[in-house]
Amino acid sequence: MTDSQASVKQPLMAHLLELRNRLLRIFLVVLVVFAVLFPFSESLYLYISEPLRDFLPSTSTMIATEITSPFLTPFKLALVSAMFLSMPYILYQLWAFVAPALYKQEKKIALPLFCASVILFYTGMAFAYYLVFPLVFLFFTSVAPEGISVMPDIRAYLDFVLKLFMAFGLSFQIPIAVVILSWLGTVNPNKLATKRPYVFVLCFVVGMLLTPPDIISQALLAIPMWLLFEVGILFGRLVSNKA
Repeated sequence: MTDSQASVKQPLMAHLLELRNRLLRIFLVVLVVFAVLFPFSESLYLYISEPLRDFLPSTSTMIATEITSPFLTPFKLALVSAMFLSMPYILYQLWAFVAPALYKQEKKIALPLFCASVILFYTGMAFAYYLVFPLVFLFFTSVAPEGISVMPDIRAYLDFVLKLFMAFGLSFQIPIAVVILSWLGTVNPNKLATKRPYVFVLCFVVGMLLTPPDIISQALLAIPMWLLFEVGILFGRLVSNKA
């Protein structure tokens, strides 16, 4: 092995070791948060299911159709919640890993984007919980055929709301994506603005694919996506002019 090959291998090993250490820190933080949340997992599930339980008839309740559901469902909720709550630390570790390779100008925009990404993700989840869930569950519980008792399964409900949390959390990242693409010069914000009619239709198509088959939840996802697209164009113009 030549000296040049050894010098290349050494930085590569150093980067891999640093990546391993940061991933280990992420794992430990998620584990600690999970350990704190797990004793309260039942209360956490009651909180997360409140938007549905508020609209259940007084004679109905949520049920567990599988033997392991009463334990595994709150366990899963506590684990996923730990990952969601640890997101700022996870992104910080990723930022700390890539930051040394960035130029000073790149760091100026990358750090605010990381922070904005976390805030928008939590905002999307809050939007889903406080606005979308009540309207969606009011609709579904009110359209049950006569003689049919609405008694949702706790595991199916958790899978349903986690899917919506991810859908809204990720859709609220649209401004970040537009700003990054504009900053890199991949897209032109002014040209992107001319595609508004197509984006508007695309937002409803995405809303149809990611939400339940009702117009309420589709519209409540599609319209914020379109508005966030407009916000992304606004900030995309700012970073594009500075590039």
